[in-house]
Amino acid sequence: MSITSINPVNGSIIKSYTADSEEAVLTKIESANAVWPSWSAVSFKEKEALLKHTAVILRKGKNELAHLMALEMGKPLQGGLDEIEKCATVCEYYAASGATHLADQLIETEASKSYVSFQPLGIVLAIMPWNFPFWQVFRFLAPGLMAGNCGLLKHASNVPGCALAIEKVLLDAGFPEHVFQTLMVDSKIAQKVIAHPLVKAVTLTGSTAAGMQVAKQAAGLLKKSVLELGGSDPYLILDDADLESAAEICAQSRLINNGQSCIAAKRFIVTAGVEAEFTALFTEKMASRVTGDPLTQGTDLGPIARANLRDELHQQVMDNIKKGAKCILGGVIPDFDGDHAFYGPTILSGVKKGMPAYDQEIFGPVATIISAKNTAEAIFIANDTSFGLGSAVFTTNIAEGERIARTALQAGSAFVNAMVKSDPRLPFGGINQSGYGRELGLYGIHEFVNIKTVYIK
Repeated sequence: MSITSINPVNGSIIKSYTADSEEAVLTKIESANAVWPSWSAVSFKEKEALLKHTAVILRKGKNELAHLMALEMGKPLQGGLDEIEKCATVCEYYAASGATHLADQLIETEASKSYVSFQPLGIVLAIMPWNFPFWQVFRFLAPGLMAGNCGLLKHASNVPGCALAIEKVLLDAGFPEHVFQTLMVDSKIAQKVIAHPLVKAVTLTGSTAAGMQVAKQAAGLLKKSVLELGGSDPYLILDDADLESAAEICAQSRLINNGQSCIAAKRFIVTAGVEAEFTALFTEKMASRVTGDPLTQGTDLGPIARANLRDELHQQVMDNIKKGAKCILGGVIPDFDGDHAFYGPTILSGVKKGMPAYDQEIFGPVATIISAKNTAEAIFIANDTSFGLGSAVFTTNIAEGERIARTALQAGSAFVNAMVKSDPRLPFGGINQSGYGRELGLYGIHEFVNIKTVYIK
């Protein structure tokens, strides 16, 4: 069996890789278990040095790694360079803060000494998606390795080159062999990895359906899981918003990574007083973005990661139009040479409850404009979803914006006058069908440790 990466620009084969056999996977699990006792005993100072060196290796190879992402999943080069920089930053963050986050916490009790200690669990499996093929992995591995765990990576099947490149980066940085390993396997083998008794926990970033399957299996085995799943993030544009700034930020958020981001803005809920003006500004911003070869300078949007995903996206757009939505920009498959997966910036207006764009996640450069009579209705529409990953509100009344963000929007994060994004210093994750658990920050590094009480009489 082989795993093949295909260029979404033209459908050409980049490279085929031999998949790991079940025996090879078992060997990798056993080798990780063999190295784990010595790895978990490595001092924070040594792990700090390794993570810092990893950041150096990432920055040194950033051009090649960005090029690889452009080939395998269509990310424009600048987006790839930004992603590698973010990976280097998360390594540096946990190098600087990991020891503090994991330090014993003294608790006063009747004991002569009592405290909380944070101990590694062992082997953690990461099942990761293709849309941010380096960042999604590094935001798991940097805290996980700092905590003393070993990592196994089952990456998306269309980015095998990126998966192997990550393992090489860590080896080049000086991490011991078998501390982090890539598994070249399909989802069926991944289920067997989750079930293996030496694998103590699993984290998945992906679709809600995939998350439910992993959660069910992990729960049945009493294994810890963290899930970062889909989202249909609402951005509220209120009557007193700075519309020029809001339109630019909203366009950037909707089109980042070719529109393929779980925390990209997807539903733009606009109060009636500014709907016409915002729509005009937003359409202008969206239309100005250049779609083309991700390896070409000046390209804003590359292709969707796979042709079948582009076709599913286009069908979603058509389904909305059939139900009464109006397509005011895009909505057609561009005329490029080859078996490509391109889809240009698209805007649907007049979207109402019951339409796919109201209820479903749309994973691509398609924006949905939903009208609200007032702020109260805008908040209701924002929360009228099964998801709960990110959210944002745009208003010049900062106090009111903070109130809405803090108490009214039901999501794992809420931003005021800014694009939702992840930050190594802040916890990241969702609620409801967007998953559970947190990555990044203090809370992220505590997900895969044994929070142990030590009591001495």
